[in-house]
Amino acid sequence: MDLSHLGAPIGPMIRVHGGFANRMYRLDTDQGAFAVKELNLLDRRWTYRAEDVFRFERAAFAAGIPMPEPISVSHDTLVHRWVEGEKMPEAPVSPAYAFEIGEILARIHALDVAWTHVSIEEPTSRDWPELAERATATGQPWAGELTSHVATFLAIAHFVDTCERPGPVVLTHKDIQPWNLLARAGRPVVLDWELSGMLNLSSELGSTALSLAKGPGFDDIKPAIFRSVLDGYVAGGGALPPSGPSWFVFMISGWLGHTRWNILRCLAGVEAGTGPDLALSHESVRNGVHGLPELFGRLPELEALLS
Repeated sequence: MDLSHLGAPIGPMIRVHGGFANRMYRLDTDQGAFAVKELNLLDRRWTYRAEDVFRFERAAFAAGIPMPEPISVSHDTLVHRWVEGEKMPEAPVSPAYAFEIGEILARIHALDVAWTHVSIEEPTSRDWPELAERATATGQPWAGELTSHVATFLAIAHFVDTCERPGPVVLTHKDIQPWNLLARAGRPVVLDWELSGMLNLSSELGSTALSLAKGPGFDDIKPAIFRSVLDGYVAGGGALPPSGPSWFVFMISGWLGHTRWNILRCLAGVEAGTGPDLALSHESVRNGVHGLPELFGRLPELEALLS
């Protein structure tokens, strides 16, 4: 990758581990510190529209959204100015932090940015029985649990394909989760905009509010934190969409696709040159195989958060 426009390096580029989809490095030069993201182009689940996302990021940064400054983009590399901050644990955030995230979402949704790309959603994969058989045949450590949940995964796929999404649709970040957030002086900084695009508003709000209101599982959901995100959204000028399962279908769909993608990487059994390390893919599969059936089973409880 050509990074000469960032200045003269004052040390080697350092790998920052932990990315779920791409690979991140820190580069320090005579012009400052930069986050250099090497985009995984080998086995992406969708086409990444780097220029469109970069334009959206530039508009958000210019509007004062708390985020790293976008510096440059190419077909395989994304560069931002490095931001220091505290990593957010996967645990319920403070009411004030949740409220401000809601306000930030309202400001993002109010941006006037043209977005001509309309994603075409393909039917959700139904090959879970075959994946379970391959996992068993290749001795994957999570094969037994996947096999026991095949019927549930098929039911989840059916739900994703048939759930009504009432709208409106907004241009948004689509992935505001604890691992894509920092705290700087206790206030949010929004990272990792690569998934940005058009999304049903209820799905964006539900995914964001739930992720900030719970711990790693679903035994510690804080309804007051969930509501704080929505209160912040309204205070920021947003209007809440109708209640219903569409608030959680995107979160379930995204986690389902992410789990399947990592299953395929594990079944291949090789350390890919880009994307997550193989050990992280195994961890993602274990989390999905265990967590998705639990999340799906709790849909009625989650919908009660909206009342």
